[in-house]
Amino acid sequence: MPAGTTIAATDEQLALVRYGADGLVPAIVQDHATGDVLMFAWMRAEDLRATLETGAMTFWSRSRQEVWVKGLTSGDRQWLREAYYDCDADVLLFKIEQDGAGACHTGNRSCFYRAFGGAGGAPRGDGAEPES
Repeated sequence: MPAGTTIAATDEQLALVRYGADGLVPAIVQDHATGDVLMFAWMRAEDLRATLETGAMTFWSRSRQEVWVKGLTSGDRQWLREAYYDCDADVLLFKIEQDGAGACHTGNRSCFYRAFGGAGGAPRGDGAEPES
């Protein structure tokens, strides 16, 4: 089983992150090997710290109002490889190793498996790029 990479962010770096009025910051999750965007979620300051300290992707579930360690229930874990914050420090990007079937609760590899246009929003199937 893979293990996550821990990242020693400085207090100064963590203090730069700009959270919304609700205390949340958007987090984009990307496959470190392929570059595919797998999912989007939200984090609080403590979820960001937990992710960096443990290497296990940890988020805040707005619908359940609770901490959510990705894959703890499903087994489809995400292991941290790299972490970034954008130029405005109000969006986070995580490059991860996906362990298990996929990132999406539907069983798909990516949460972004439906395309606009062409197929009328039909699922793409294996997560491959839509045909032009």
